[in-house]
Formats: sequence, C-alpha cells, structure tokens
Amino acid sequence: MTPKSVTQDWVLGLSFMQQSVLMSAIRGPDGLRKDHVAKLLLRFFRRSFLKSAFEGEPINDPCTLGGGSFTGPSISKNELIDGSWANATRRLVKFYLESVDEIPHHFHLHLMHGAEIIGYKHPDLAIRAFWHWTYCSLVNDAHLFPESEESMDKRLGDIEANWRAREVVTAKQP
Repeated sequence: MTPKSVTQDWVLGLSFMQQSVLMSAIRGPDGLRKDHVAKLLLRFFRRSFLKSAFEGEPINDPCTLGGGSFTGPSISKNELIDGSWANATRRLVKFYLESVDEIPHHFHLHLMHGAEIIGYKHPDLAIRAFWHWTYCSLVNDAHLFPESEESMDKRLGDIEANWRAREVVTAKQP
C-alpha cells in the first residue's frame, strides 16, 4: 500500500511545530451549533491545508461542493460578491469577530495562529492573501500587532530554546 497523507503536499515543507499548530486548530469549538460562523470559517481553514477525504484531493475555495461536513463549503456560490469568494469569505470573518465573545478563547487562539501560518506559507496567492488578511484582522481586533513571518519561523522552527523563549509559564518536564 502506498503511504498517503491527509495534508496537502505544501504542508510537508513546514516545520513540525507549524504542522502541529495547523493540526491543533482543525477541531471546532465545543458548544456551538454546526452552522455557527466559527464552524463555517473553520471549514475553509481545513480546506486550505487538508485534502478532502471523499475526493482524496484539495478543494481550494470555500464554495465548491464536496468535502462532507468536515471540509464542506463555507459559503454558497450565490453568496459570492462580484464573483469573488475572498470578498464573501471576508464577510464571514466580520461575522466571526462580531461573535468572538461566544467563542472559546483557546479555539480562537488556535485559529489565529493557524491563519498566520497559512497566511505566510500557502502556495496559492489568493488563499495566502485571504488568510493573512484574516490573521491581521484577528490580531488587530485584539489590539495587538501581527508577528512577522521571520519571527513566526523562529518561534515555530523546531528549536526548543526559541519556542521556550516566547513562553512566560513553561511546561514542566516530568
């Protein structure tokens, strides 16, 4: 049997830390209904770095049918604004931020960091631009400044000392 991966090929070029951050963000927040805006946005997040299990390949926009409920569409083709999925999906981010007080903070941070990685590393420029815009929107909403790609690469670059240097409370070693 030929080995296969659920992640898109470009993800294999990321550090293990960056891959781990993406994987930690794929689970939706508990306690919210399936059609909550956080879960709609998360479907496109998953599509941005995972292959669809049913199709066995990436689905590279938020409106193409397929993917089941895990990597299914986030918006319908009737919701496109000027034919653009990016503009329609930016509306999801606005609705997400309007609902951020309903969303578990831990999930929000995972999504923000995952958006950062995709926003800096995705090979498709439209997907990269959308997620970079999303990352900056989430950071700005928290009254913070975005981290540079170089800083992110250092923090999540598989060198434990660099990662621990950014922690305040470090996990104790057993």
